[in-house]
Amino acid sequence: MDIAITKMSSKGQIVIPTEMREDIKEGEKLLIIKNGPQIIMKKANALDKNLHAELEFAKRTESAYKRYEQGKFKSMEFDAFIGEMKKW
Repeated sequence: MDIAITKMSSKGQIVIPTEMREDIKEGEKLLIIKNGPQIIMKKANALDKNLHAELEFAKRTESAYKRYEQGKFKSMEFDAFIGEMKKW
């Protein structure tokens, strides 16, 4: 595992240290995931083709859970619930 320290500019730009970017080409897309204080960066072309759908599902799930914690949820019959889930 390699470790390096960098900083963010006033414009929000972050420099990836030279030794960390040897296999990253100019213009290559990178995925950034923030989970609390943790930030993960991954090359976008190396991702699973289902990742976009998985990330969208994770965002919706997190949003729904936050609404649940705030008491902003509703009860519904099973068939109605399944109907709503199919819209996702």
